[in-house]
Amino acid sequence: MLNLSDSTIQRHSTANSYDRGQAYFRSGAVVSLTQRQQTLQAEVEGSDPTPYRVTIEFDGGGVTEAYCTCPYAFEGWCKHIVATLLSCIHHPEQVEQRPTLEQLLSDLNLNQTRGLVQNLVEDNPALLDSVDWYVSRLASPAPTAQKANQPKRKTTVDPMPFRRRAREVLRDAVRDWEYGRDDDDIGYEIGGLIESALKFLDYGDVPNAMVALQGITEGCADGWHLIDDFVGLTPQDVDVDLDSAWAEVLLSADLTDDETLEWQEQLEAWQDQLDSFAMAMEALRQGWDYPPLVRVFEGNITEKGAWSIEPPNWADDFCQIRLRILARQERYEDYLLLAEAEGQTKEYLTMLGQLGRTDQAMAAAQQQLATLDEARALAETLRSQNQLDQALDIALQGLRLDQQNRYAAFDFATWTGDMAESMGKPEAALEARVLGFKAQPSFQDYQKIRDLAGTEWPGVKAQLLKHLRAKDVWGIEQAQVDVFLYE
Repeated sequence: MLNLSDSTIQRHSTANSYDRGQAYFRSGAVVSLTQRQQTLQAEVEGSDPTPYRVTIEFDGGGVTEAYCTCPYAFEGWCKHIVATLLSCIHHPEQVEQRPTLEQLLSDLNLNQTRGLVQNLVEDNPALLDSVDWYVSRLASPAPTAQKANQPKRKTTVDPMPFRRRAREVLRDAVRDWEYGRDDDDIGYEIGGLIESALKFLDYGDVPNAMVALQGITEGCADGWHLIDDFVGLTPQDVDVDLDSAWAEVLLSADLTDDETLEWQEQLEAWQDQLDSFAMAMEALRQGWDYPPLVRVFEGNITEKGAWSIEPPNWADDFCQIRLRILARQERYEDYLLLAEAEGQTKEYLTMLGQLGRTDQAMAAAQQQLATLDEARALAETLRSQNQLDQALDIALQGLRLDQQNRYAAFDFATWTGDMAESMGKPEAALEARVLGFKAQPSFQDYQKIRDLAGTEWPGVKAQLLKHLRAKDVWGIEQAQVDVFLYE
């Protein structure tokens, strides 16, 4: 069962949604509540004639996802989710235990399974395409380079819509500036176009990614003189990153020598009109046969990493591009070697976690973990692999580091504290809450720490108040300190 407290629900909802969720719970609005292993589903009566459907995913560390079909789109959990969780906590006997899909199917023989599928398709004929695809996949697995549920595209996209849209974005920006509007949507709009072009790479469709990106680049080349004449900005000045996009596309392509020369000439021409394409040019020069890179893949890692020269200032971004491509191609050992060689600790640790190599990830973390971001990425990966104890250890290790971003530290401390409480580890929960309080003090967390500390509260309270009196405490006035002192 889900191990959760009222205070945890309060932290994940606004005061209004929590109060209204309590009212819904007390009025009996939760009309059905079922559990299938680590999934809770409920129907909650609301303002619509039909009940809203709530789905809660959880693990031994607490709630991992919470959804509701209501239109609530504000901060935290909606009142229907709150009511559902309160019902689970206070009336667990009302939760109907139901088997999972795997358990249901395991009791059927071949003829019964066939009959089930036939009945489902008769009720919903659209399912036949899904059955057809699944059976085809069993007979002939799809290439790993493309999405499993997508057929190989047989047609070439038209670059002109991409080109026209890029030109329109630039013209619209200049028109807005002429009318005195300060909104600068160039980076956002062009960035969205670039993302749509790179999306083809996720499906193993390099040619169409290249065609779409070429259309976008030519559209920018056509219209950038408008931006240059009006405000004298380069694409880099407004966060339009065509360079890294081309680096990723070109490194994903299998180019002949003649094609490499043609693309080099094209990039040089665009460079005169737009901005530097240094990363893309380097991608063409190095490819995947670059000797220092080959040595890394052979396990020969040196201080120079994957470079024969002093790495440029965009070397980390370049490595990230290579890692994304290696992940798409499922070249996981090469991924780990390159991440290690280039000091990409976050990517190295999380890939170990994703591959289920938990012991290796934990050992490496003891030596390499240096930032909260690295710790959170690995902790979340380990939790997704149901390695809760290890996830908690890594989370606390990350929180003990010197924190530069107090918002991020507080948020991660809350995540860690909730998980520790759900796991029944009060000492770890207390440490996480104290670290979170030091990052971003609040009276609510002060009270939570008091409840967790129990008989240790006098010593813990003295520690918190000492921290509050320090001159470098962020966001705390003396009047607030007095509230803690005399509560």
